[in-house]
This record gives sequence, structure tokens and C-alpha cells, in this order.
Amino acid sequence: MKLRRWWIGVAILVTALTATVLYAQRSGRFGDRFNRSGFGMPSQNEPPDTEFVLARLHYRSGWGGGGWAHDYPTAEEHILQIMKEASGINVDRLSYRIVELGSPEVFKYPFAYISEPGEMQLSDQEVVNLREYIDRGGFIMVDDFGGQGQGRGEFEAFRANLLRAFPDRDMFLLTEDHPLMNIFYHVDNLQMLHPMTNVPAVFYGYPDGKGGLSMVICYNNDVGDYWEFIDEPYYAVKPSAEALKLGINFVMYAMTH
Repeated sequence: MKLRRWWIGVAILVTALTATVLYAQRSGRFGDRFNRSGFGMPSQNEPPDTEFVLARLHYRSGWGGGGWAHDYPTAEEHILQIMKEASGINVDRLSYRIVELGSPEVFKYPFAYISEPGEMQLSDQEVVNLREYIDRGGFIMVDDFGGQGQGRGEFEAFRANLLRAFPDRDMFLLTEDHPLMNIFYHVDNLQMLHPMTNVPAVFYGYPDGKGGLSMVICYNNDVGDYWEFIDEPYYAVKPSAEALKLGINFVMYAMTH
């Protein structure tokens, strides 16, 4: 049964990837490098009325800035298209939206994505909203930081923001036997490498205060980059497929826990 499920999963992913590439070829939008650059203020998207909408959080940043938008919106469109094909979730390729962390709107979306958290310099209101978002049961995927010389500094900067929200909590290492890594697909390659620097990736969890997870932290990694370039031969097939499975697992966990 496990072998049959594995083959079904492979077949679904291949079908979904084919559909994504065909869409890219027809529309020509994936040749638009601005959409992938993360520079400038990206245009807002109005998602369709679906069961699931992915919220990309915009936050107050310090050095650099603009990292919050890395891989937008191509990463969203790729993972959501694959999620639509591979799961029973009522979702669409355009089921995503930019949401201000400091706005009450954030509480409308139970799943959020944060890019480049090392750039965060959260306002007091953003800290309050982050704490309330987690207390209400929201789930956050944190991605695209570390992987280079300043990686540890980025890690500590992000951790400092978390401590402002929850002084009594801290991150913990996730292992392959955690339910998050097995809820829909078994993810057997947590020893992924950062797609651009080949630094070994590390996955952390963050407690929700009730015995579960409120956050998955993809450190020394850029899962969104794997999603973004899944239609182009930049990265190896194995980690690219694992990144797709991770994304679906994260959403499944958030919707069922």
C-alpha cells in the first residue's frame, strides 16, 4: 500500500509539473524577470473565493529591505497549482495575497509565508499581531534566510523578534519523524542544501503553546526558490520535488492541527 501511494504521489507531481510548465509556456510570464526579482513594490493580487489562500506577509524591515517579496508571485503560483492538482484542497493558482503583518487583515488568513526574516525590525503593533496570530491558531512558514556568511546574524535577528512576542518560547530542531514531515508525503530528505550556496539546510519548529506547532522555519534554505524555478533546469530534481512535498505538507498540517 505504501509503495502504491508513493507511485501515485510521483504520478500526481509529474502531472502537476507538466501542467505548470505548459502554463508558463503559454503565458510567457515566467520570462518576466521583474516578477522574480523581489525588487520594487509588487502588485497586489485579489484571490478567488477558495478554501485556502496563502498570505505573504509584508513587515517593517531594517537593512536591505525588499526581501519579504523574494520569489513573488511565481513561487506562490507554482506551489498552489501543484497543490490544486495533488491534493483535495479547494485552491487555485491565484489563491494568494500580500498582507500587512501590522494590519487586522492578517487574522483572516490561517496560513502565512515570511521571506527573509533576518531583515525584520518589527514595530510594536507587528509584534502584538504576531503574538495574537499564533495564539489564535495561525501557522507561519518562514523561509529564505541564512546560507551564507551573515546567516547566523540573520538567524539571531529573527529570533530576537520572536522573543519580543514570546519571551518564554524558543525554536527547536525538527526531525524526519515529526508529523509535519509525514502528514501527506513522507519527506525523506531533510538534509537538503540551500539551492544557491549548497549550505546544509536546517528545519526548526516553533511551539504554539498547546503542544503543537505554530511555525516551520526553513533556515539555510530557500524553499520558495525551488518552487519558483521548478519549471526551469536550475536545480536538481530531488530537492525540487522535496520542496514541493514540503509545501503541501505544511499546508495540510496547518489546516488539520
